[in-house]
Amino acid sequence: MGKLIIVSGVGVFDGGRFMVEVKGRKFRVLLREETDGGYSAQCVELPGAISQGDSREQVISNIREAIEGYLEAFPEEVNQLKRKRELVEVTV
Repeated sequence: MGKLIIVSGVGVFDGGRFMVEVKGRKFRVLLREETDGGYSAQCVELPGAISQGDSREQVISNIREAIEGYLEAFPEEVNQLKRKRELVEVTV
């Protein structure tokens, strides 16, 4: 299993936090450093928007494209983004 990197802020901050901006809207992204090399990414707000890349830079570029494609394919999801949401952390 890979190392999980939470992305949520413009640029890279402590703890690997980053936020991707697409069409003027910011999205939180989970980056995972894969054990066999490279990275995978999943948009928190749009779980169907996923991607991968050989480097952090490549996976961030790829997830932007995946988010754009997802929003084009499912325009009704834009309305869901306007609803109140909260990201919480739980310990198991």
